[in-house]
Amino acid sequence: MWRSPEPRFDVASAICQGGRDYQEDAIVTDFPFGADSGVVVLADGMGGHAAGDVASKIVVTEVFSELKFESANFADFEQEIPRFLTESASNANSYVRDHVKTHPETRGMGATLVSVVLIENRMYWMSIGDSPLYHYRAGKMQQLNEDHSMAPQIDFMVKQGLLDEEAGKNHPDRNCLTSVILGDRVAKSDCPKTPFELQVGDIVVVSSDGLQYLEDPKIQKILHRYRRKKAAEIAGYLLEAIETLADPDQDNCTFSVIKLNHNKPVIRAIRAKPVGHFDTPTKTVTRVVELDDTDKVAAKVEPKTAEPKPDTAIKTEPTVIKEVKPLKKVEISDDTNTSEEVDAAAPPAKIAAGGK
Repeated sequence: MWRSPEPRFDVASAICQGGRDYQEDAIVTDFPFGADSGVVVLADGMGGHAAGDVASKIVVTEVFSELKFESANFADFEQEIPRFLTESASNANSYVRDHVKTHPETRGMGATLVSVVLIENRMYWMSIGDSPLYHYRAGKMQQLNEDHSMAPQIDFMVKQGLLDEEAGKNHPDRNCLTSVILGDRVAKSDCPKTPFELQVGDIVVVSSDGLQYLEDPKIQKILHRYRRKKAAEIAGYLLEAIETLADPDQDNCTFSVIKLNHNKPVIRAIRAKPVGHFDTPTKTVTRVVELDDTDKVAAKVEPKTAEPKPDTAIKTEPTVIKEVKPLKKVEISDDTNTSEEVDAAAPPAKIAAGGK
């Protein structure tokens, strides 16, 4: 019996609204079955209802569309992926700026960004803001990207004894961002030039900061306990932990769980073209025509005829078009309602009895 091969990546995404009245997170994942690459784009909006959700959608849409457009070049131009990530984020920032100019009432809206591109076991990423990118391996979890908020500075003050631990945890400026996509200059961004190499069994979590309502040890414990489960099951257990926490201030929570199932070498069925090879252009041309021009196009198409044999004369006869004469109705008698159709050009028939 034929069995479907195991995909290289096992991916599942989840999203919940938490205790908020609106959803400002947005996420797109794209891992086609049979491909050895994939893309994740996540944005956490800010600015309130009718602004933050718009900003996150703009950022996710623009970044993903550009990465998807370049995805065909990932394998051949892998060293260009950091540039693709940077340019897509810059263009998304420009789109946010244009939207704010057109809709002044949305001024102040913005979004964080985490965009990830995976090629086989190599992971490229870029982040702006405080949305974390977690990596789990062999019982240990770490955050790969930098937190562009006041939280690291407040935690540093706690470690130095300058601030009480409880006060630092509940500090009102803890979630203030130091870098974000606002349509203005982006203060900070993370985009390593060299990829992060994954091993079989590694788990990557791309998340908004809503997942951080769970303590890091709690997230690590869940990833370790269910590390052999499918990505969808791990995502379910993370959501269950958030619901069990039942924090009334729970922020929107969105994340994607990615597992590396195997790292088998790529076998390409299509061989590379020889050096100096040029494709011969075909005669078939596909173009778009208006419906009104279809008759003109059809008139230009000549019917194919068999090639004549040598020394054989080809007789062509002129096309004969039969004349179609109009018909008219002629009453047969006054006593009945019957009628008969006759040639309109013919002389009127004599219907009287015995007429010649």
